Amino acid sequence: MIGRSEEYEKMFRLEGQLWWYKHLHERVGEALMHRFGENRDVAILDAGCGTGGLLTFLHQMGYTRLRGIDGSVDAVVYCHDRKLPVSLVNLNDLADFEPTHMYDAIICNDVFCYFTKADLAPLMMALTGRLKPGGILISNNNAFGAFRGEHDLAVGIVQRFVLSDFEPLLSQNCLNLRSYTYWSFILSLPIVLVRQWQRLRLRLGWSKPGEAKSDVYLPVRWLNKLLLGIVRAEQKLLRRTPFGSSLFMVISR
Repeated sequence: MIGRSEEYEKMFRLEGQLWWYKHLHERVGEALMHRFGENRDVAILDAGCGTGGLLTFLHQMGYTRLRGIDGSVDAVVYCHDRKLPVSLVNLNDLADFEPTHMYDAIICNDVFCYFTKADLAPLMMALTGRLKPGGILISNNNAFGAFRGEHDLAVGIVQRFVLSDFEPLLSQNCLNLRSYTYWSFILSLPIVLVRQWQRLRLRLGWSKPGEAKSDVYLPVRWLNKLLLGIVRAEQKLLRRTPFGSSLFMVISR
């Protein structure tokens, strides 16, 4: 049986190597540079930082004022073991956590999917309240119900999004959408086919919801490199696409 420390070490390695995570981190880094240029002395909060893969990436880029929060005790302990500045915070209680601390950028990747619609509105308000004027909120989110599969069941995803789901939240908090795109557009067809096959197996009883496993894993090296090359090329050639398994947004206050 894998211990918790081994499990989190595996998750951290996955974030550092898997094509999907690597490209997501690159997108975050590009968004920060587009807003702040070469300035690395900006206050950044990673809300829902997990094992700290993104914080490590941003540290390697030279950012010096980094902070992370996460609701998992084990994840926070793992981050502390690696000397990362992370605090244990349930995001539902964000409004009460260090209320005077403000940030130039807040990153909240693949977190909103774990919140109900009722809980998402106060979370967005709390995040907005921590942004300095002119600050940005960077958020990647699970997109489109067509991509729902065993992965969603395995990790407890509550909902997937399209852009229109966020428009009322942005309006209510006086936020502006600076840029957005759905991504892994080129890879959408194989991903959809895999996820639809998983759903068919569940409907037919060939697999059980309680035994669902995430299909996010590190493929063989050549395939991982190929997939990373595809999503990098997609970003260069197609700055905005209408469909994909993720929705990446940069929002300003």
